[in-house]
Amino acid sequence: MSCTAPVTRRLLLGRLGTGAGVVGTFLLPASLHAAMAARASHQPSSPQHPSSPVPPKSGARPPAPLVMLDPGHGGKDPGAIGVSGTYEKHVSLAAALELKHLLEAGGRYRVELTRARDVFIPLDDRVARAQAHSAALFVSMHADALSDHSVRGASVYTLANTASDAQTAALAQRENSADRFIGRSWHTGSPAVEHILASLVRQETRVGSARMANKLVGSLDQDLPMLPNPERHAGFQVLKAADIPSVLVEMGFMSNARDEAALRRPDHRRMVALAMQRAVDAWFAATGHVAGADPGGDPWEATPSGARSAKTTSG
Repeated sequence: MSCTAPVTRRLLLGRLGTGAGVVGTFLLPASLHAAMAARASHQPSSPQHPSSPVPPKSGARPPAPLVMLDPGHGGKDPGAIGVSGTYEKHVSLAAALELKHLLEAGGRYRVELTRARDVFIPLDDRVARAQAHSAALFVSMHADALSDHSVRGASVYTLANTASDAQTAALAQRENSADRFIGRSWHTGSPAVEHILASLVRQETRVGSARMANKLVGSLDQDLPMLPNPERHAGFQVLKAADIPSVLVEMGFMSNARDEAALRRPDHRRMVALAMQRAVDAWFAATGHVAGADPGGDPWEATPSGARSAKTTSG
């Protein structure tokens, strides 16, 4: 009598950007298990079989690391609206396109945008696009609004299950509410659940994110007004990729007339993009992702006052 009991089988479902495999355990009918085993036994063992991975050519250079830029908001979500009517979604896209141009011009990175035009992208989809492209770095770009219109200056944020301050908590709540346009919200209202979500981010990812935030603050501070304590953290949904260092940059605040006027100007947005390009270069050099970089060298060093300044080298 043939066996008709189901057979337990583990199958590789796919791989994460880090190379880790995702395996599922299934109960298969005995007939399906036998058919799969028979099919596998007839597969050629030659490495030229289409299903076999093609080994990389000897000496071939790996692809350039990919930077995913995320212009905030878009489409039916305008983001913050400035005191004179400027939409955050337009400013964030214009600045992201400028930064993309600068990063690609050096030939050291591949660059993708979560959106390249005025369309609405849900927060989870922005993260998913970065993961689908196996991004090495995720940078979300914003120019939000605060209730206090006197506050101006740039700031940089990383993910945490608790906010660094009340102002940042309110900012994260506003950003996470973007999915209200599709009737969805990440905010659970449960601190325990939010803590679990934040804890899923790997420690090495947290370290990479913090390092990138530090580079950005040091570079932006050379050319722009900054918030007090500009390196902050909160539960931003768009920063929750477990395996991609991620930061959110507020280039200024639409609620402040001076910040809004500056961000409307192409020359100012280029200055912001140049500062961010310097930070990206410094981060990749420090992490050794870029060919020819010195993994041990950090192009930023602390000054006695606590500010950050570029190192200089003599010929």
